[in-house]
Amino acid sequence: MRHFKHVALSAAAGLAALLFCAPSASAATGTGPGLNPPREEVFQLVAKQTQGGLVDVDGSGGPSLGDEFVLSGNLFRGSLAVGTYSEICTLTRFAPADEFDLQCAADLALSQGQLTVQGRFTVTTAGPGNIDLAITGGTGRYRTAHGFVHAVNVSDTESRLTVHLTL
Repeated sequence: MRHFKHVALSAAAGLAALLFCAPSASAATGTGPGLNPPREEVFQLVAKQTQGGLVDVDGSGGPSLGDEFVLSGNLFRGSLAVGTYSEICTLTRFAPADEFDLQCAADLALSQGQLTVQGRFTVTTAGPGNIDLAITGGTGRYRTAHGFVHAVNVSDTESRLTVHLTL
């Protein structure tokens, strides 16, 4: 169980990296019709987990369908804290040798609104690897948001992410 929990929390922390904040710099593109064509903003952040826990739904101490990983933390641009995040990941498939799938839903609280992210990825004994999840919407400035977030784990509690946000 200890190895499973460590790998799972590390994977979920990597997913936490899928969370992002309002960019101060962007690469804008506009190829759509109309007066305000969609634009893509690409920026990088660091997600640092501050809290995390495992909900073992069957009490077995090992992986089982429905187990949940609940995480929260802070988002940084350089040394400046720019937002917070929270996420819940549910174990939806497991196999021998500590391989499992996590289905995750997350939100990001920012000064200009909230962003939502979700998706599924596989974790192996080597870790979750690179993670790409969909931006599914938002509120405020982000009410028309879509795109994706690419995350790379730096440690068990810290991840680098590149956000591809289309508004």
